[in-house]
This record gives sequence, structure tokens and C-alpha cells, in this order.
Amino acid sequence: MTGLTAWQGLFEHGHLGAGQSVLVHGVAGAVGSTATQLAREAGAYVIGTGRAAHRELALDFGAQGFVDLENDALEDVGGVDLVFDVFGGAIGKRSAGLVRAEGMLVTVAGPTEARPVNGRAIDFVVVSDRAQLSEIARRVKNGQLRTNIGQVATLDDAVAAFNPTERINGKTIIRVRR
Repeated sequence: MTGLTAWQGLFEHGHLGAGQSVLVHGVAGAVGSTATQLAREAGAYVIGTGRAAHRELALDFGAQGFVDLENDALEDVGGVDLVFDVFGGAIGKRSAGLVRAEGMLVTVAGPTEARPVNGRAIDFVVVSDRAQLSEIARRVKNGQLRTNIGQVATLDDAVAAFNPTERINGKTIIRVRR
């Protein structure tokens, strides 16, 4: 689902292409890290956002710039062609002002209250798409796309794994077979 979310947000809704710039929120998370890799592969310039502790991970996944949302001014990014938002709220509102003319703010966090002045905003819900999923799986298999796995747990530990006491970046994988 994270791969499909990233794919559809960037390409179906955001119409991202080579030479464009994209701001990816939550770059250390499962969707953000996948979006970063796909955008770079498409020839886009990628700026990731997150906490300071995620800077190296963001750069490792291919971000060319990074904004620490706790200490840096998001507005210093300047204009971008596409904002891919997984947070919504205040971050989504501030992000609308970063979209260049004819650009897009794409979010999975629900309808955004702020809209780009000369661009468009869209919120979407990911839909199942066999062809896209096959393409993502092919890229993972070929080593073109890495997944961001946060933790692997057994089926017996699934409830605790999905109710962690601390924040875990990446996807939780439940191992069904031993």
C-alpha cells in the first residue's frame, strides 16, 4: 500500500516529471521513503522533511535536500512544483504557500484547508492497481527500490507491534511463517 500511495500521489495525481522539484513530507516513513526513491528515479529534485534524526536516512533514500521541521523554516525551501503531504494540519497549510504557479499540493491526509495561490490541491485515497503494484514489486525485486522496514515481529507479537510504546519509522512486518 505504501508503494501504491507514493506512486499514485507522485504520478497519477501530482503528474511529476523529470526536471521538476518535489517536497516530500515524512521522508523517513514508509510512504515518504518510497516517494523519494520513485521521484529521484523519475528525474525530479527531491527535498525531504522530517525530524533532525531522520536527515541521514532521508539522504540515504535519495533526498537531495532536507528540512528539519522542528528547527528549520519550511518556507526557506522556496517554490516547488509538487508537495507530497502525508501530515496535513499546519504542515499542509504552510506547504500550500510553497507550490509554484501551475504546481500541485497532493495529500493523503484529507482535504486541505489551504490551497496554492496559482496551483492546485488534491487529496486522494489510494486505490488498488495490479499493474502499478507489479511495477513496484519488480523494482523492489531488481533492487531499484528499497523498502523502509521499521520492525519485523511474529504473529504472536502482532498486537504489541502495532501498538508500540515509542515511534517506529518504516513499516511493521508481521512474519506469519517461522
